[in-house]
Amino acid sequence: MGFFLKLILTGLGWSFGGPLGGIIGYAIGSLFSSKSPRTLRSEVSEQFGNTEEKRDFNVTLLVLSAAVMKADGNVKRSELDYVKRFFLQNFGQQRAETYIKMLREILEKDYNLYEVSQQVGQHMDYSSRLQLLHYLFGIAQADGNISPEELSVINTISDYMGLTNSDFQSVKAMFIRETDSAYKILGVDSSATDEEVKRAYREMAKKNHPDMVSNLGEEVRQAAEKKFQEVNAAYETIKKQRGL
Repeated sequence: MGFFLKLILTGLGWSFGGPLGGIIGYAIGSLFSSKSPRTLRSEVSEQFGNTEEKRDFNVTLLVLSAAVMKADGNVKRSELDYVKRFFLQNFGQQRAETYIKMLREILEKDYNLYEVSQQVGQHMDYSSRLQLLHYLFGIAQADGNISPEELSVINTISDYMGLTNSDFQSVKAMFIRETDSAYKILGVDSSATDEEVKRAYREMAKKNHPDMVSNLGEEVRQAAEKKFQEVNAAYETIKKQRGL
């Protein structure tokens, strides 16, 4: 275990090491090799959040983003620009610059997606994993089209993280529109009864409520609003169709 990985696991209190910790240790070591341990602790905490949950979510976001961007064998400028805009809008100029530098390092490194995703599933709560999934679809759609390769990688990540197929299909329907997308977003079939639709809406709204990820910071909570609005919009569409 290298010096920087040890530093992450002990000095910063990361909740996990393993393959994900190794990737982040590699990226941080490449970027901050000239920093003293005390300075590094301070700068990493400032850039990635002052709690374990915030740091875990943000660095996981970087690693999984890299996997989606490399899915079709060609990292597109539009995808990198999307990531830049996301971090800039949600975390500010200083953090965004650090995230992009780390992302470039991670893009150069090969890693086992199964091991990384399984580790995320073991250490991160369900609502946070759902928010990660929503973000990954946004990455894939950055160039206006989600390729089969990107969809396959996102599906694999979702499965390895322990998300249900129903929840995967729900988030997918928010980005890939079909005639029954509103029903898929709520996780029910179009043949569902009115009562089943209402129950599905209540469950999905609870699962996707922005307050469920408030522990990750206000910036992530605000980003989760879009997903929650999609759930509400799907329910309103179905109600209008059925005259409820």
